[in-house]
Amino acid sequence: MNIIWKRRSVYSVLMAAAAASLLAGCQKTETVTALDGATPSIAIATEEKKELKPIGVLTPGGDLMPRLSDVPALKENPIPEYLRNGVEHPVVASLQERLMDLGFMDNDEPTQYFGSVTEAAVKTYQRQNGLAQDGIVGQETLNSIMSPSAKYYAVSKGVAGDDISRIQNRLYELGYLANSGQISGSFGDETEAAVKKLQEVNGLNIDGKVGRQTINLLYSDEIKPNFLAYGEKSDVVLSCQQRLKELGYLTTTPDGAYGDDTVTAVKQFQSRNDLVVDGYLGPSTRLALTSAEAQPNGLMLGEQGESVTRIQQLLNKYGYLASSNVTGYYGEVTEKAVKAFQSNNGLNADGSVGQQTMNKLTGSGVKTAGSSGSSGGSGKGGTVKGGSGVSGLLSIARSKLGRPYVWGAKGPNSFDCSGFIYWSLNQAGVRQSYLTSSGWRNVGKYTKITSFGSLQAGDIVVVSGHVGIAAGGGKVIDASSSNGRVVERSLSSWWKNNFICGWRIFG
Repeated sequence: MNIIWKRRSVYSVLMAAAAASLLAGCQKTETVTALDGATPSIAIATEEKKELKPIGVLTPGGDLMPRLSDVPALKENPIPEYLRNGVEHPVVASLQERLMDLGFMDNDEPTQYFGSVTEAAVKTYQRQNGLAQDGIVGQETLNSIMSPSAKYYAVSKGVAGDDISRIQNRLYELGYLANSGQISGSFGDETEAAVKKLQEVNGLNIDGKVGRQTINLLYSDEIKPNFLAYGEKSDVVLSCQQRLKELGYLTTTPDGAYGDDTVTAVKQFQSRNDLVVDGYLGPSTRLALTSAEAQPNGLMLGEQGESVTRIQQLLNKYGYLASSNVTGYYGEVTEKAVKAFQSNNGLNADGSVGQQTMNKLTGSGVKTAGSSGSSGGSGKGGTVKGGSGVSGLLSIARSKLGRPYVWGAKGPNSFDCSGFIYWSLNQAGVRQSYLTSSGWRNVGKYTKITSFGSLQAGDIVVVSGHVGIAAGGGKVIDASSSNGRVVERSLSSWWKNNFICGWRIFG
């Protein structure tokens, strides 16, 4: 049968590297051919004679790479017998590209370095294909990866690994898994149910397996998240209610049912955290809700709305406010009632309803008006940003150079490409919810750059399956899977060829 190696296979890299000196400009590579099931060999055809000249055969006991007969050896940079962690060689770029094509590595500009990310991808490939999971590319693993019949990444129930954790994390972000505790690294019943729900909502074949279509959809901007809205009841709703309660937005007891109180709390949270105020618990809202930077509730003089009404009702219940003053407007009378409540319940009497005051109002052991209490204090906390504007963003991004690439990580000590953008922007004072590289294609709220040549320092650069920060001077800062770390490197032809758009954050 005939086997055609496409794109930049290991063998084509070898040929290209040696072409000038080895073939003297008069020969070219031809199709790799195997006859009657034999091991494939590599042939070269001369321009003058147009005939095939066999130059090597891969055998079980032979070399990992084919030897070119009648050609000088590559003395300065010979091909290693085994490709493993720490090896640096041009052939590694072909291996990475193939692993990316098959879905085992996050898309990125291939490099010559075989690092821990490449090793992890090889191990996952070996696991799926019944090979020894040593992360080393010997002849058997190489032949399997480079084969035209190599299978695309796929997992199902019963599989465990870091890649399963990444899938579970994405399912959680999209609202298909109820809580972060279900991100276990083991593909069990809960994960299968979540995958089936995702497939149902998005019109895929419902088999509970994560194959090519499902994995591509998970990181596509066309994904339909599991939006939670009025009338729904689930563990996901319950988990979100508990967090809303903790942050001081929900004034009723969490019960898992998405009712009026939950809608009010979600809208208030969205308003306080620079999100679209729609009352839905979508991916961006849920990510912001679980973030350590989530802003707690705080009502004060001059505000109005359903949340104010609910606070006034509670103040009335405990005897601090007359029913006639339950108006939905936070005026001086309400402020005075809040101060009295705070003073009587051991809180800092500042007259605003923050997280501690809300928790006390909606909790147990409340001291009613007229009962004795003691005053206390409450501390305030905040997040110190690392800078602002283009220079601030670049300074923040460069502060993480060398930090490891970890698929799905959002900092502060490890990142994937989109997690790095998310962390850097927020540290620079830009309130930006987490987006995948696909999601960055259609952000909308920044100035869109459609020409690669128009990119400026500080712009977000979006390419197929990857994203980085333009650093000026023809360079980009990004969390690179092929390098295995955060790097500052050239905006090479790979970036230009895969360019989708840019986003100007400042100016």
